[in-house]
Amino acid sequence: MQFDSISDFFHMGGYAFYVWLAYGITFSSLAILIVMSARSKRKILVEIAGKIAREARLKESRGINSESKT
Repeated sequence: MQFDSISDFFHMGGYAFYVWLAYGITFSSLAILIVMSARSKRKILVEIAGKIAREARLKESRGINSESKT
């Protein structure tokens, strides 16, 4: 589809509202998906770091307890 001017391009043959609305919804959905994925990844990494730290504290605590028993 060729357009004679930039105005014709933005008018989209009378369907500009629907075309640009579709583009807007698509890009908004993608942006929301990217932001939510990044937040989810950050949350999961924090949870993993917390579990690793907890395991390290438990190992240290078990080591101290076994030394005090002997």
